Amino acid sequence: MKRIQLFEFEDLNWFPSSFRGYLTNLIIVFHKVMGTKEVIVNLISEIKKTHSFSTIVDIGSGSGGVMPAVITTYNSQNKEDQAELILTDLYPNKTIGNRINNANQEKVSYLMSSLNATQMDQAPQGLKTMICSFHHMPKSVAKNILRSAQANLQPLLIYEIAENKLPILVWIALLPISLIFVSIMTLILTVFVQPLRINQLIFTYCIPIIPLCWSWDAQASLVRIYTFEDIQELIGQFNQNNYEWTIKQATKENGKKLGYYILGLPKKPC
Repeated sequence: MKRIQLFEFEDLNWFPSSFRGYLTNLIIVFHKVMGTKEVIVNLISEIKKTHSFSTIVDIGSGSGGVMPAVITTYNSQNKEDQAELILTDLYPNKTIGNRINNANQEKVSYLMSSLNATQMDQAPQGLKTMICSFHHMPKSVAKNILRSAQANLQPLLIYEIAENKLPILVWIALLPISLIFVSIMTLILTVFVQPLRINQLIFTYCIPIIPLCWSWDAQASLVRIYTFEDIQELIGQFNQNNYEWTIKQATKENGKKLGYYILGLPKKPC
């Protein structure tokens, strides 16, 4: 398996939740810049053509990420067949959950109870999504997530915004330059964070903790992403008589590649 299980600051138990929120704010802006929303909306629309669902259950949502924007766009394009979004997490953040549930965003809610992705039978019915979160899962957990989706015949869409293609020696050689580049990017993206709070400004421009943490997490995530071959290794021992896996590069409407997706769907009876 090419993937390497490095650490990311946002995964560490001792990492302050406030700083985790600052990093998430940057991720949301980055998704907007890259056009991730449109890619995911198109993927969901394609799935809807062959598999009926009225609810999207996002797994490992953290503070929401790009999915609230995705569901708003999706519903605006499908006024006669709208979907509900339920954000979930293994360790729900009550502050974020209350904020989302009190925001009165139509068709969006945050599940305040814990949801373990390896136990799909305990999840609400609907299309399951994991957006840029699957690479956080160790091999054993990732395999159990895929196995649980198939065993319970749950439709599952996993999306990663990047691919793990660089040889590890090249990644190591380029790491100093990459860290500097992403740190500078952080200084630019922070301006577009909404709402932009004083502490995010302080720990970005005065005491640059956020640029250091975000640049490392961005680079560590590249080698944590499962390759196509890694995914085939994870699902290789599954009996696929009643379930089908698809692993493909994702593309924007202009044809440019933007990451890849894993799609698991129960087979329809002949």
